[in-house]
Amino acid sequence: MRRHRTAAGILLAVGTLLAGALSAATAGAAPLPDTSPTVFKQRQTQGFWTAERMRDATPLDVIRVAPGSVKAPRPGGKETVISPTAASTALSPMAFPQAGGPWTGSGAVVKTSGRVFFSFQGRTASCSGDSVTSQNGSTVITAGHCVKYQGAWHTNWVFVPGYNNGQAPYGQWSATKTFSTTQWVASEDINYDVGAAVVAPLDGRTLTATVGAQGLSFNGGYNKAMYAFGFPAAAPYDGTKLIYCSGNSSKDWLFSQDHSLGCNMTGGSSGGPWFTSFSEATGTGLQASVNSFGYTFLPNRMFGPYFGNDAKSVYDKAQVS
Repeated sequence: MRRHRTAAGILLAVGTLLAGALSAATAGAAPLPDTSPTVFKQRQTQGFWTAERMRDATPLDVIRVAPGSVKAPRPGGKETVISPTAASTALSPMAFPQAGGPWTGSGAVVKTSGRVFFSFQGRTASCSGDSVTSQNGSTVITAGHCVKYQGAWHTNWVFVPGYNNGQAPYGQWSATKTFSTTQWVASEDINYDVGAAVVAPLDGRTLTATVGAQGLSFNGGYNKAMYAFGFPAAAPYDGTKLIYCSGNSSKDWLFSQDHSLGCNMTGGSSGGPWFTSFSEATGTGLQASVNSFGYTFLPNRMFGPYFGNDAKSVYDKAQVS
């Protein structure tokens, strides 16, 4: 997860974390510029993400927000539901609610969820992400700060579905373009902390054909049962396991218009998916948010952006690229 900064003075743990702890790495070739400020064309350094680099990548922290630093937008728009494209074998029911623990079942989520790795200011870092249903079969949804942060787009961006302790059982999927909302790109507004990536085919197959894809829900409202997933890599977690939280979510009663869920996931889980209508039997659901931020005074509670029109715009742009 990660902590966020705004012009109003949001407290960021990320700055300190990255300044002292990120693994040094050779920067890749400079990415090409893009005519759109919300889109970034990626270039990859071949062979960059070794098992050692993935294990050593420092988790980008969940944003920690100070009181009074967030201005709440007014969500609105027509509800849109996009169905998942995969199902899997049944599993035994798990704990609900769950404040944070390993996902011990199977189902589609163990393939569609993964770790995200990238270079940030010449160092290596990690987040989480999710494969979603799309026209191009190659779209990953994550957090905005997992594609762009502190005014710069991340480079050497790859998605590793089903990550397993330095291993990539379903391959490393290199991004060709990364995207975010206009509000995040312009001012890193925490209410719009949504990102996406289009990944290149691997061995002649698309991401969706290889691991499946989850559905999405935009403008679906609040106060729903939610499941959140991610690969937290900061203590007490180590980034080796898919972790989940579950419970009845609520609308942020403080400063944002975001979703709120009891969850103790730490740095590295940022960008991991939140699902409504989630089936433990199949491991599929409708993605309606991502792990994004927490308030400095409110531990063990995660907040995720509302998937409204702006989030849908990012998805629409990515899925046809």
